[in-house]
Amino acid sequence: MSPVIAETTGRLGHLTLNRPAALNALDEAMVRALDAALHAWAADDRVRAVLIEGAGERGLCAGGDVRALYHDIRAGGTGAWDFWAHEYRLNARIAGYPKPYVAFMDGLVMGGGVGVSAHGGVRVVTERTQLAMPEVRIGFVPDVGVTHLLARAPGQLGTHLALTGSTVTGADAIACGLADHFVPSASLPALRAALTGTDPADAVAEFAVPPPPAPLQAQADWIAACYAAPTVPEILDRLRGHGGAAAAAAAEIDTRSPTSLCLTLELLRGAAGGDLAEALDREFAAATVLARGHDFVEGVRAQLVDKDRSPRWRPATLAEVDLAALRAALAGARHARPRE
Repeated sequence: MSPVIAETTGRLGHLTLNRPAALNALDEAMVRALDAALHAWAADDRVRAVLIEGAGERGLCAGGDVRALYHDIRAGGTGAWDFWAHEYRLNARIAGYPKPYVAFMDGLVMGGGVGVSAHGGVRVVTERTQLAMPEVRIGFVPDVGVTHLLARAPGQLGTHLALTGSTVTGADAIACGLADHFVPSASLPALRAALTGTDPADAVAEFAVPPPPAPLQAQADWIAACYAAPTVPEILDRLRGHGGAAAAAAAEIDTRSPTSLCLTLELLRGAAGGDLAEALDREFAAATVLARGHDFVEGVRAQLVDKDRSPRWRPATLAEVDLAALRAALAGARHARPRE
C-alpha cells in the first residue's frame, strides 16, 4: 500500500498519510508524492479543495522520519539535506496554495505534521489533538516554516512552545494561531463527506463548535513576561524567579540541547519581521549547521535509536555556547538554499 494515498472524491482532492505503524512519519518519497499531487490538483478545475489527514487511530503525523536522517548522516550521505529541501518546498506550496487546503489535525500532530497542516487555510483540531514542535529534545530546531508561525503567536506563546518542545491541546493550537476550527472527532467523517461537494468554509461552519478553554491561556501572563527576555539564560532566570509552572518550564528547558535552544531563539526573533520564505531559508541554514555538528545525531540516538533518554550535549551548558560563532555559522550556511 502506498504511504500516501491521493484520490479525488467529488470535487475534493483527498490526501491520506498512510504509514500508521510509523505514526505517519514523513520520508522524502512521501513529501514528493504530496507535492506532486498538489501540483497536479492546482491545475485541475475538477478539484475545488484539498483535504489532508492521517491513516490509523493515532493521528495526522508525528513528524519527519528522523531515524532515517540519523542513519544517512552517520553514513556520510546527503539524504537529510535532500529531504529538508523537498519538505520545505512542500510547506511553501501549501502556504501559497490557490485552492482551499483543509487539514484534519486530529491526534498526534508534531514536527513535519505541523508543517503539512498549519500552513493551510482551513485547519481543524479536535479534542484528541496533541500538537508539538519537540525538536529541541533531539538537538534540532523548530522548522518546516513553523518559526514564522510561532513568532506571530500572541504573548510569547510561540517562544514557550519552541523552547520547551511541550505538547499542547487543540484549543491551545487555536490560541497560538496554529489552527482555526474545533470539530469533535466524532464529526470528522460527516465533515469529510460534506467537503466532497460543499465549500470548505460552509462545511466546517456546520460542524465546528466553540473550543474548550485553552490551558495555555491560564498561563499567558507569566509566559509573556518571562519569554520576552532577549536571551535563553535570561529567559531561564525569569522563569525560575517566577516559580510554579514557570519554574517547571525552566526545568524542561534545562534538559534540551543548549545549542538548539540558542539557535531556536535566534530563528524565532529573526522570523518576527520576515515572511515564510525567509523563515524557511533560515531554518534550512540551521538544519545544515546542526546536521554537521554533534547534538542532532546525539539527540536522535538518545531519544529514538538507543532510547537511553540521556543525550550528552556538546557543549553541555548554555554558558559554553558561543553565540557569535553560531550566528556566523548560520549566516555562512544561508547560501545553501534548497535545490530545485
